[in-house]
Parts: sequence; structure tokens; C-alpha cells
Amino acid sequence: MLTAVLICFVIGYVAIVFEHPLKLDKTVPALIMGALCWAFISLGHLPLFDHLGQAVEEGHHGESALTGVLLHHIGKVAEILIFLIGAMTIVELIDLHKGFSVITNKIKTTKKSTMLWLVCILAFFLSATLDNLASTIVMVSLLRRLVPSKMERLYFVSMGVIAANAGGAWSPIGDVTTTMLWIGNRVSTMGLIINLVIPSIVCMVIPTFIASKMPWMKGNITMPAKVKKEESELDNEEEKILGSRRMLIVGLSALVFVPIFKTVTHLPPYVGMMFGLGIVWLVSEFIHPEEDFEAKHKYSAHNALSRIEMSSILFFLGILVSVAALESIGVLKDLAVWLDATFPSRDFVVILLGFASALIDNVPLVAGSMGMYTFPTDDKMWHFIAFSAGTGGSMLIIGSAAGVAAMGMEKIDFIWYLKNIAWLALIGFLAGSGVFLVMYNIIHGLPN
Repeated sequence: MLTAVLICFVIGYVAIVFEHPLKLDKTVPALIMGALCWAFISLGHLPLFDHLGQAVEEGHHGESALTGVLLHHIGKVAEILIFLIGAMTIVELIDLHKGFSVITNKIKTTKKSTMLWLVCILAFFLSATLDNLASTIVMVSLLRRLVPSKMERLYFVSMGVIAANAGGAWSPIGDVTTTMLWIGNRVSTMGLIINLVIPSIVCMVIPTFIASKMPWMKGNITMPAKVKKEESELDNEEEKILGSRRMLIVGLSALVFVPIFKTVTHLPPYVGMMFGLGIVWLVSEFIHPEEDFEAKHKYSAHNALSRIEMSSILFFLGILVSVAALESIGVLKDLAVWLDATFPSRDFVVILLGFASALIDNVPLVAGSMGMYTFPTDDKMWHFIAFSAGTGGSMLIIGSAAGVAAMGMEKIDFIWYLKNIAWLALIGFLAGSGVFLVMYNIIHGLPN
């Protein structure tokens, strides 16, 4: 049955990787794979191990070892999913109230190189506060108004993906993978920021600087008069929405408050997210107290909940449960032993993980690494994994949630991105990795 579990995981994972050619939503194979892996474990009565690699004995009061292990993993997965649902709902509430227009309406420049820096810096810091996916969606919506030419806009959007992924790597709420590491107590908020903020800035700044000197970033953005008129009308319409600025401030404050809540109360992050969502929801109810039901519903949390990507939540459920199955039967521990014996340095292994994240979803990669190693909180390995998995995905347009979102919204061609943008992302990834290794050795006085 061990072979059956491995075959099931491989087939399911191949179906996820090739979701576009197969025209099958990746959530489908993820859910089936997660259920079948545990079914094969149960039918085969395979020996189980806990998160420390210790054999699990039969539970008390008739509870089987399998039930106890599965409940443990489902609890850990639920923490991540509750956190993500809360964060997604807050972002959607801000968006419903056009809160992001408060920021984007301030950009007036038409010079390409200046616009590039503004977009990348905005994407970088928005990603650290929201997450790289939400940041990219906001950025694309902004660029559709500021850069009317589709061909010109592709460069800005693609560079924004690099910046968003870099920005998400140093924040505990900036990327699903960093959130997983944070909730799993592999990294702390300050540990992540101290060790990764400078490498992440380097990862964003160097590609942006090189791109700003390229021929396609010379001159001004093409702005037809008709577009300017439509943009002005859109700005006026957005300014009429009640509570835009208030919802932006309350929403972002709630997200930033989550790490503070965890530090003060020592409770899991999802509890702080529950509190933050409750406050934002409360504010949204009182912003439109006198409007009719239909108008109020348009800006309500109920509408925001209907807009979040539940398919993504279910995908994370399936893939995390599948990886938990491999961890529970000791496969990931065996893989860690093999990697240590094959490669001379764990730093090299983590860099390879960064390249792999360009081809394979970084969520299962990080989930797998969390099952492979038992290093203490804020160990060098966890910080480097957070950086590599978060920024390595920029090397291909399909390598990150931000890239896939941009690809879908702007119909970015895979080959076009590979030819024009991938090399910039590679330079940023390698430069950031080098800075991280040098910095870590200086700060902690450790050999490589």
C-alpha cells in the first residue's frame, strides 16, 4: 500500500501541474488525491509517525492511531484555511468599497521608467500587507487605467509580479507559504522581517533597475484623449463611494494587527484574523446604515464572502492533506535523509527548491519541507525556504499565484514571459539569495 500512496500522489500531482493542457481545475485532483492517500494508508494499516518522526501508538478509549494523526493534521490545515478565508474577505471588503483607489488615484506620471518604479514599489509593499495574489489583482486593475496599450502594459504587469512575490516573502501574511511557516511556528514575525526584508528588496530592486534601462521602458506611456476622459469619469465615480478611505485604513490595520495580536496574546494567528475580520465587518455594516437592502448588500461582507476564491481554499485543503499523508508514513523524512546524503549543502537544496517553485506550486513544496525537517523556530533553513519558495516562482509566469492571476487577467503568453522577463526574475532571485546568505552569516556569525 505504500507504493499505492506514492503512485496516487505522483499521478495527482502531475494532473495539478498540467491543469491547463488537461483543462481540469487543479482543485479536483488535489481533493481526490488527499482522500485516496489516506484511504490507502488506512486499508494497508501502514505504520504512522508523528511530526517528530516518532512511531505513533494506538490511542486511548478505542481511538485508532490513524484517527489521532489525521485529526492532528486536519487541525493544522484548518488553522491555515481559516486564516486565509479571513484575509481574503477583508481584502474583498476593501475592494468592494474601492479602497485601493485611494492609493492608485495618486499616480499621475506618464513616464514609463517612473511608472515602473511606482508600480513595483506599490506591489512590493501591498503584497507584504495583503498577499501577493491580492496585490497583483489590484496592480493589474490599476495598470489597465494607467497604461492603455496592451503590449506596453504586459511589461509593467510582469515586473509587478516579480515585485509582489518579493514583497510577500518577508511578511508573515504576504504569501501562503510564509503564512504556513508562521502558523506552523517555523518562523516568527520579527525573525522573518529581520532576515528577509533586505534580500527581498534586492530581489525587487535589481530587476526593476535593469528593466528601467531597457529600450521598452524609454519615453512616455501612450495616453489617448478618450482614455484620459474615461479615466477621469472613473475617478469621479470611485470618489463617490462612501467609506473608501475608512475601509482601506480599517482593513489594512486589521491585517497588520494580526501579528501584534499573536505576540501579545500568544494565541494562534487565525484567532487574531477572526478578531480583525469581525472589526472590519462591523465597520462595513455601519458605513451604509440608511441605504436600501440591494445597495447595502453590494458593499456587505456577505457579498465579499461570495467573491473569495473557495476553489483555492479547497485546493490548499487537498494538497496539504496529501502532503500530511506522506509525512505521516515517513516518506518525507526518508527524502530529507537522501537529500542530505546526495548534496553537500542544504543551502544548495533550498536554491533548488526555489527553481522547482517556478514549475511546481510552492504550497506543497513548503508543506513537504515542513514535514522533512525539524529545525527550531527561526532557523536559517526556514528563512531561506521562505525566500526561495516565495521569489523563485517569479522565474516562470505559472510559478506563483500572482503570476497565474496576471496570466489569466492579461492573457500573458508563457513563451513571451520566458523570453522577456524570466531572466530578470532569475537575476533577482540569485542576487537576493546571495545577499541572504552573506547577511545571515554576518548577523549570526555562522559558517555556510
